[in-house]
Amino acid sequence: MTVTEQLSALSAILAQRSVHSLFQPIVCLSERRILGYEALSRGPSNSPLHSPLNLFAIARQAGRLSELEVLCRETACRRFAEQGLEGKLFLNVSPESLLEPHYPSGRTLKMLEQVGLPPSRVVIELTEQTPTEDFQLLFNALHHYRDMGFSIALDDLGAGYSSLRLWSELRPDYVKIDRHFIDGIHQDPLKREFVGSILQIARASRAQVIAEGIELTEELSVLSEMGVDLLQGYLLGRPQEFAARECQNLLPLAPGNLVVLGEEHGDLAALLIQQPTVTLDTPTQQVLAAFRRQANLNSVAVLDVRGKPCGIVHRHSLSDALLQPFGTDLFARKPISRLMSEDFLAVERGQSLQQVSRLLTSRARQRIEEDFIITQSGRYLGLGRVIDVLKLITEQKLQQARHANPLTLLPGNVPIQQCLARLLEQRREAAVCYVDIDSFKPFNDIYGYARGDEVLLCLAQCLNDCVDPSRDFVGHIGGDDFMLVLGSKDWRERLQRLVEAFARQCLRFYRAEHVAAGCFIAHNRMGQRETFALLSLSIGVVWLAADISEPLDAGQLADLASQAKRQAKETQGSSLSLIDTSIPA
Repeated sequence: MTVTEQLSALSAILAQRSVHSLFQPIVCLSERRILGYEALSRGPSNSPLHSPLNLFAIARQAGRLSELEVLCRETACRRFAEQGLEGKLFLNVSPESLLEPHYPSGRTLKMLEQVGLPPSRVVIELTEQTPTEDFQLLFNALHHYRDMGFSIALDDLGAGYSSLRLWSELRPDYVKIDRHFIDGIHQDPLKREFVGSILQIARASRAQVIAEGIELTEELSVLSEMGVDLLQGYLLGRPQEFAARECQNLLPLAPGNLVVLGEEHGDLAALLIQQPTVTLDTPTQQVLAAFRRQANLNSVAVLDVRGKPCGIVHRHSLSDALLQPFGTDLFARKPISRLMSEDFLAVERGQSLQQVSRLLTSRARQRIEEDFIITQSGRYLGLGRVIDVLKLITEQKLQQARHANPLTLLPGNVPIQQCLARLLEQRREAAVCYVDIDSFKPFNDIYGYARGDEVLLCLAQCLNDCVDPSRDFVGHIGGDDFMLVLGSKDWRERLQRLVEAFARQCLRFYRAEHVAAGCFIAHNRMGQRETFALLSLSIGVVWLAADISEPLDAGQLADLASQAKRQAKETQGSSLSLIDTSIPA
């Protein structure tokens, strides 16, 4: 299609107002609810400008981008209101459109009034496709939106020309991490570092992070463990003309079921405190009376007609409001909805203690005396106390420290046994690997124990680098013996990368003549001089099938792994020996 034909097609689309809107859900993982929807625009299905890339590219070329964006926003707002969708509506706006001198100021607000949507439910999502130079003008434009009650989101963080500066200058309410950094995050430590840094900046700037482009459950698992709470992507819901309304069917697996073998993942029953609740129309004086009757009551959850939490009242906040001049007279007979806080944390009972801790620490405004809400399938169960989370986390860390190897700080024998027991209890398929360093004792004899400790630390790092943190486990049995549990399907490839990485990293520990010779001479156990090959790994693997031929306990599983390791040691150099539990002995 020629450019002239594309321009003609664009003119027809604008004249006939023939764009249509799709809605993709943005899910709040901790509360298992839909936070809102991003509106995505498409041209007519039978048009060469159906694709948004083509549609917006030709509009930019024709100088009609602002006109097209206004049409897309009006269509999205009207369809959003017609469907009666709950939550927030995310509308895409380009900086160059905002900075056009003839941009129709106030048109979006007027249109929202016509369809009955308050600006507090709309998020202006800034999409950056071209360099932005006039930051002050852009800041003024977005400040104008904020004054009217809109929220601001920064899209594709990390992919734009100046997204970090935009974040610093504009202080958005939401930042959306570009899908490049989400794609394969479970296999890429550098991407996890990037997302971790973004979470730290977000805490400081009080912005909420949205990870978009999630397509795999493994990606969801890692993001959940890192504390990313707002998620978007094909895994959770594709853009649709008629959007999904319930979150339960969107999440493929509850976060509490995304098991990490190295951690205890019980539910939150130990934290659950049964406390009275109130409804939106409960008079404030009735809530105040409840606090007076119950001295240890710190918070009260406010529920909607479906039993789902919609707010929370903290003792200190209520006291502050009523202690103001004429506060009691003004609010005592008013419904508690006037004073409740909508900024609360609600977590599903099935989530782990580690996940709750990360969510709490990611909230810039969380106070230690403020309780959080515990739910079951989105419905209220009770309250949890921040101080109880801190106590349990501290106890777990002390327990882990007691059983960690003092050199590598990896889990020692007690956590290893616990991991194997959980693995058998869950009847999960996994490769249980016993890893041993060949020629380690003679290496220690000629290079010294300090250099030997460096080798052990090197292997510990190589082991950590080869695992998927969402489903694998690394432990240190003692000396040069390590335990690796791989729940990933590509466990053979991971072990091959481990062997190659260790051999490569160890080159820096030898003297030049030993590297050149490919061996070194040391005394063997009989006191005789012997030639030893450079350090390598012997790996004994027990393939634990879901339908093992004979039942095992943790001790027997560890013995099998040790047996496989001894078989691997019989072969010189790096080697692997496999015992398959699905095959009868």
